[in-house]
Amino acid sequence: MALHLYDTATRSVREFHPAVSGTASIYVCGATVQGAPHIGHVRGALNYDVLRRWLVHSGLDVFLVRNVTDIDDKILNKAADAGRPWWEWGATHERAFEAAYDQLGCLPPSIAPRATGHVTQMVELMQRLIDAGHAYASGGDVYFSVKSFDDYGALSGQKPDDMQQGESLGEGKTDPRDFTLWKAAKPGEPSWPTPWGNGRPGWHLECSAMATTYLGPSFDIHGGGIDLIFPHHENERAQSNAAGDEFARFWLHNAWVTMSGEKMAKSLGNTVAIPAMLERYRAPELRYYLIQPHYRSNIEYSDGALSEAATGYRRIEQFLRRAGAVSIGQVPAEFAKALDDDLATPQAFAVLHNTVREGNAALDSADTSKALDIAASVRAMVDVLGLDPLSARWSEASGADAPYKQALSDIVEGLLNERQEARAARDFARADAARDRLLQAGIAVEDTPDGPKWTVKEA
Repeated sequence: MALHLYDTATRSVREFHPAVSGTASIYVCGATVQGAPHIGHVRGALNYDVLRRWLVHSGLDVFLVRNVTDIDDKILNKAADAGRPWWEWGATHERAFEAAYDQLGCLPPSIAPRATGHVTQMVELMQRLIDAGHAYASGGDVYFSVKSFDDYGALSGQKPDDMQQGESLGEGKTDPRDFTLWKAAKPGEPSWPTPWGNGRPGWHLECSAMATTYLGPSFDIHGGGIDLIFPHHENERAQSNAAGDEFARFWLHNAWVTMSGEKMAKSLGNTVAIPAMLERYRAPELRYYLIQPHYRSNIEYSDGALSEAATGYRRIEQFLRRAGAVSIGQVPAEFAKALDDDLATPQAFAVLHNTVREGNAALDSADTSKALDIAASVRAMVDVLGLDPLSARWSEASGADAPYKQALSDIVEGLLNERQEARAARDFARADAARDRLLQAGIAVEDTPDGPKWTVKEA
């Protein structure tokens, strides 16, 4: 079975064939570096990392571009509020995102272009659109004319008359549906020169320019979160197609990580920061948690589900360590079938765990030869998923400090349970004693509607 992927543009699962034989080209919308990354941010990067690994496993050379939006209203506003230069604010959080991607085992992108480094390409794209009658300049701003592009709305499945761009009307707009390609300079803000006046780029323009700069006018896959379908990806597609570029042949969108049914977002105050998570769980355990669900399904965050995922990873780890040194073998046909079916990771993980059970049974019955064959197959599967406990990437995380972290987690959870039971029994002296033991051990506890959350306090 060849790889099939769900294409948002056609609302169908289509067979994937790269435009250039032997090579797959992918553009992934990366971070707007306004603040620190949380697990909702990195989920998409992990999903496309699994896709990339599967394409490489299938024999393709993969070029993956993951951009950095380093100029944006939110970046400027947050930097100003903090009294820091906008470029330093963006660079600081860009490093935090890159560290999070690396900690969770994402392969580095072929290139990670910054928006501010591609203004020349943006100006060229705007000129092409103006020359073709799809854009116009007004008062230093440049707008895309939605009514000039008949296919507008096809990606998101909306009617243009029903759409709101999520931006101010703008004095120079001839139609409220039009979106901004270029923003005229404002006092105190960074700006770049263009034929239409100094200013800075609009968000949508940035990605079209960067994608085509590195992948050409036509490339295989454009990925991002479902919240980007409109307006961001709709506008990317419109301006690129209107300029004469085929642009993306497949549009893939990953779902959210939610808390209480809402998208995880800083504005809602419901984020779970990566550093805090890695105080409590090892990086491969967190990766396991975020890639096991299907990429098009929401993940409703809970401590219990994350703990179950960590346990699942440890079962794999324990089997491979029990089996001993073994090379990477071949993935089972059922595992390949699952990933070829729109990256059906839940089914792929089911095959993985069934195989681990067979391996443990072989070890229990002293069938060493069978156990080693199974272990080689297990290593092949976790290698594709970026979860191989025996790899150089995870050997440290799976090694000396693992028993300590697990022991710490067990002790803390035990004290928290004791505290909760004492509270329920109204034995407040016992509850306070459990709390004091946690504080003495340097554990900070926060009571939340979902139960107590703990972190290791900084020394």
